Amino acid sequence: MTAQSAALAGLDLRAEIDRLRKEKNAVILAHYYQKPELQDLADFVGDSLELSRKAAETDADVIAFCGVKFMAEVAKILSPQKTVVLPDLNAGCSLEDACPPEKFKAFREAHPDHIAITYINCSTEVKALSDIIVTSSSAEKILSQIPRDQKIIFGPDRHLGGYLSRKFDREMLLWPGVCIVHEAFSETELLKLMAQHPGAPIAAHPECPPTIVDHADYVGSTSGILNYAKTIEADTLIVATEPHIIHQMQRAIPNKTFIGAPGADGNCNCNICPYMALNTLEKLYISLRDLTPRIEIEEGLRLKAKESLDRMLGMASGTVGMGDLGAR
Repeated sequence: MTAQSAALAGLDLRAEIDRLRKEKNAVILAHYYQKPELQDLADFVGDSLELSRKAAETDADVIAFCGVKFMAEVAKILSPQKTVVLPDLNAGCSLEDACPPEKFKAFREAHPDHIAITYINCSTEVKALSDIIVTSSSAEKILSQIPRDQKIIFGPDRHLGGYLSRKFDREMLLWPGVCIVHEAFSETELLKLMAQHPGAPIAAHPECPPTIVDHADYVGSTSGILNYAKTIEADTLIVATEPHIIHQMQRAIPNKTFIGAPGADGNCNCNICPYMALNTLEKLYISLRDLTPRIEIEEGLRLKAKESLDRMLGMASGTVGMGDLGAR
């Protein structure tokens, strides 16, 4: 037991979080990749951008974002007047880490005839250096609106960029970042699983490498995968994304079976996001109690980053966050 756990021993954390939610006039957000106990007590569960948009529409004074740092930063970009806290400030993202702002800036300057279409999984600084931000649910609609003769930089996820490049038959300069979660899926183990469940459809996130995406019956955002699970007639679905989404699938469609796609070790444990896993009930309680760690963004930087987000919302607002479960 950690010293922190010992200090909180005896507390009913769920009751205390509910008390603080009311006392602080807070809204609690949980991404689909969070632990089930965090999803179950959240006011909203969903994909990253749509959570921030929902929080912006509330009269809450405080946003507690159970997710990762770039997600909480987006919440602050959209709700600068609200206090935004992240239970663990070390909850980062391998895609953000793979795209340092200074290197991205230099890359852009080396290709002045290219526009930068950038996946939302990046830092506020990289958003400010980008022309248009995309989500996995909005990327296709946005790319379809870009003239074919316009040269494009796509970052930081080379797998999502590669998927779009193949689908639209468009050459793009791809930043070489990957999501460590989706990179961990094994084609060999997936083929074994497919043999065990013949005919079971496969849903994959476009952050997966081509060796996984090419086997998928459906490729889409986390919300899109959830919607697909609700609409298919099959009673078993193989899911190639972070396995905590299966909690929402089981809640929404308890009569179906959902199987997480395996990693190289033959199970899905290596596909649990280590950054998302840093958030806990204890840390959420402390962040609400102390209103720390807070997300702060310099106003000039916030406004510059918001420009690229606003361009996305203007071009593809109807596709962003489709399938969110909404209020509990």
